[in-house]
Parts: sequence; structure tokens; C-alpha cells
Amino acid sequence: MPRINRFALSLLIAVLLMVPLVGQLPQADAAAQSSQIDAVLVVDASNSMKASDPNQVGNEAMKMFIDMLSTKGDKVGIVSYTDKIQREKALLEIQSDADKTDLKQFIDQIDRGAYTDIAVGVKEAVKVLKQGTDPSHEPMIVVLADGNNALNPKSSKTQAESDQELSQAVKDAKQDGIPVYTIGLNADGKLNKAALADLSNQTGGKSFSTSSADDLPQILSEIFASHLKLKIVPIQSITANGNYQEVIVNVPNASVLEANISIMSASPVDVKLTDPSGNSQKIPSSNVLLSKSKSYSLIKMLKPIQGDWKLQVKGVPRDKIDINLVFNYDLELNLDLKPGATYKKGDKIDINSYLVSNNQKLSNNALYQNMNAKLKVKDLDSGDTQEVKLNNAGDHFEGVFQVPDKHRYELTVRAEEKSFYRETKPVIINAAGVSGKAPVTTPDDKDTEKPFPIWLVVGGIVALLVLAAAAYYILGAVKKANRGFVGQMVIEIRDENTGEKTYPQYKKLGAFRGKFNLHQLLQLAPELKDTEKVIFNPGKNDRIVLKNTSACTIEKSGRVIEHQAALN
Repeated sequence: MPRINRFALSLLIAVLLMVPLVGQLPQADAAAQSSQIDAVLVVDASNSMKASDPNQVGNEAMKMFIDMLSTKGDKVGIVSYTDKIQREKALLEIQSDADKTDLKQFIDQIDRGAYTDIAVGVKEAVKVLKQGTDPSHEPMIVVLADGNNALNPKSSKTQAESDQELSQAVKDAKQDGIPVYTIGLNADGKLNKAALADLSNQTGGKSFSTSSADDLPQILSEIFASHLKLKIVPIQSITANGNYQEVIVNVPNASVLEANISIMSASPVDVKLTDPSGNSQKIPSSNVLLSKSKSYSLIKMLKPIQGDWKLQVKGVPRDKIDINLVFNYDLELNLDLKPGATYKKGDKIDINSYLVSNNQKLSNNALYQNMNAKLKVKDLDSGDTQEVKLNNAGDHFEGVFQVPDKHRYELTVRAEEKSFYRETKPVIINAAGVSGKAPVTTPDDKDTEKPFPIWLVVGGIVALLVLAAAAYYILGAVKKANRGFVGQMVIEIRDENTGEKTYPQYKKLGAFRGKFNLHQLLQLAPELKDTEKVIFNPGKNDRIVLKNTSACTIEKSGRVIEHQAALN
């Protein structure tokens, strides 16, 4: 792909820019657990990976991850790093198979560099998610690396500085609830497993290691299961005999959005699928998708009907065939309890918890049949924990918790069955009471009347006026630096050498404060760094002030605009 030296931007702002997004978005439920993912895949592209990952297992893992994502709605970005950002793909919302193909082709084009600094990759991934994630989605980072750093000796950056940069990136990820999952690539036996495990543990993710693509289905299934609160449904491995061999895939209920069946074999396999009513299903079709790579096959069944499906697999004789199954549900679990409520020791609290789909209480009571639930209670003062079994009432879970002491408690309900589990957002209640009383003052008859200190009051007023004036200017400066944006911007990029124009990119502006530049907004590649000179500042009445000191030409509605202009 030729490097673009000069390009024009058409900023199709019009009415869209002025639509305030804040306040129009639906409020997320307190216990929301989205079935959509916003993920950034981070891969070490240093030359050392030729030894750590000679068979490019990392690339296969990223491709399989993309194939396991939903057919629509999930967003994926890719960051390839050495001791700098080698290549980057901004968050792309998947709307079709073509989008997945585009991402996988990008992976195939990743090249390598001489050095390694994992802090660079993790920091960039956090930034990409901060700027582009959907608040209703579940953010995550997947790092594929050997965990070892190799800094450029000619640069001034030290290992201590890299460690500090990584520590800050981890802190930012924890603050924004972004777990980091790591897959250690260990073909040469030099994996720094402890470093990768620490990165995952600090952020609430999980760490895995492998030297073979054979482990990918299990690893990626566990990542998906952990992140979306699902369970891997075991399917017995088979040894191929050259004929079709049958395994049963049970779809437990009508709330399954997708069933992901990953098949791993040393040689290609043929598959057939029959639905519970005995009808043969074409593979691929509109409801049964098939993705293949050199190391795996993935069948994705969309909204499959409930019941036993027959999967027939034919492989090369004596080949071991491993099969993994992960369902995806559009379900949340709510706890009907008011946060911050106060209670007394001995009070009995009614617990009521129920499943929700699309912000509506689940009407399919059959899903509850094989589920059990428990209330998890953590004493925030003593650190003690206890569990209370809840009754399955057919369309909800219920029970009673008696406050044992004058402490604060964190309550969480967990409901599960064999293919998934859900947990409510923790609710904190206070049974500690209010300690101490307000002091009572009484007049002292022996006090003598003293003259009113008028000059002290005048001096105080003057001092307050000076402080108020200073505070006014400081507050104005802080407010300007932290002023936010509303609405969204629609941007097209045109290559002036070829005349080609990209598809419109819709960028929400609510995440930015004070100012931002075009390079941040579009998360462009390093070679387009000149776009950092296209700066957007918040103006009055929800306007945006654009300042352009780059060589780029800026257009609005087809007309070239000045280097500094206010956009409505």
C-alpha cells in the first residue's frame, strides 16, 4: 500500500455535530453484562518472535479470536509493536464477513522490527479503547508475546522507564475496567511467564502459554468464557477413522445467541450438521457460518433452535480431533436491592434476583429450570465472607439475608447452569449505624461582652474578594482545559494522489476533554503523524474550533475552509 503524503478531509459535520449524545444514550442497568465485546489485539512484532513463535501461532490466535466474535456489533482493533508502534488498526465495528476478512488480511501484513518494549503496545491498546470503546460493550485486551523486553541501546529509554510506563498503563486499564489477557508464545522455551501472568493478574484477566496452535481453541474458548461469564461445554475428543463420526451438540435453551464450535486437527476435516428436527443444514449458510485456517475450523450457529444437534466429523485416520463448544447469551442478572440502604443488626433483607434480556425481565421461564443461585456476602469491616443459598422460584431467585452485625456488607448474586453463569453488580448496604453525637454548646454566664472586631471583618472581606477573583480565573482556566465535546463527527479521507476516498468514519466526541487532534481521533498510522497538527478545541454553544497547521487540506461540505475556523 503506497504511503499517502498529502490527503484531503471532508468533514461532513452539518447537524450531526450538534446532536448532544450525552443524555440521549440509554442508561446502563446497574447489573448490565453486555454480550458485545470491544477488543484490542496486541502482538509483539520483534525479530525475537521468530524464535518464540516461528509458526506464527500468534497470528492464528488473532484470526481465530476474530472468527469467534459476533457477526455484528463487536469491535476489534489491532496493535503491532516493537519498541514503537509498528502498525495499528483502529477499532473496527464488525458488520459482515468482509470486515473479518479485512482484519485477518491486516494481520497477514504485519512486519517485524529489531527491538521490543511491551509497555508501548499495552499503553497504545489502553488509549485505543479509551477513545473508541462503546460504553455498553465489554472492553478487553489480548496480548500475544513472549514477555521479554529488548530495548534499543541507542535510545535514551531505560528499563526502569519502561516499567514505569507499563505500570501506568496497567493502572489506567484497571481504572477503566479493562482486563488484559495474555497468551505467552514459548516455542524456544524463553517465555517470561511471570511477567505476563502479573500483567493479567493486576487487571483481572487471565494468562495462558502455548508453543503450538493445537492449544488455541481451548485457550481462546477460556478467554471468551471468562470475559463474557460463560462456561466451556465439554465435547469428547475423537480419533478419526476416515468415516463420519457423530457427536451431539446440545443447545440447552432458546436464549442462545450463538454456538461456537471450534474443531482442531492436524489435517483438514469435513463436517455435516443436522438440526434437532432431523433436517440437514447447509454449511456454510445464512445461519451456519464456517471459518477455516491452516490450524482450525470454526462453525458458528446463529440463534440455533433448542435441542440436540448432530455434528458429523470426518478426518484423516488416526488424527486426534479436539472439539470445543462455547455458547453466547444475551442475558444479564439483576439484584432488586437499593444500593446504599441502611439497616440494623438483626434486620432480615429480602433478596430477589432475576434474569434480564434487552433490559426486559426474561419471559422464558424454562431457562431457570436447570439453574441454581447463591448470595455471596462480604463483610467490608472484617473481611469475612459467607454464602446463602437462594431458592429457584421458577422465574426468579429469592431468599433472606439476616444482618449479623453492625458492619457494612457487599452483596452479590451468582446464578449458573452448565453452559454459562451471571453475576450481579455488587450492592453495598450499611448496618454500621452513626457513631457519636453532635456537640451541644451552652452559654457561659461568666463571659463578658467584648467589642465587635469590625476591622478584622473588613480585612477578611478584602482577603476573600482577592481569593474569589483568583479562584474565578483559575476556575475559568481549568474549566476551559476540561471542557468536553458533544455529538459526533463524520470524516472521510481522500488520497490526493489516487483520488480514492475511504468510507465515512463516525467518531463520537464525548470521550475527549479540552482539545484533541485528528491523529488521536482516527488513531492513524505513525507515518501520518502530521495530522497531529489538525487540532480541535471546544467552542461556545457546542461549536468546535478547528486549527490546522499541517499540510492537509480540510473541507467542510465540499468547500475548503481556513486554517482556523469554527465548525457548527
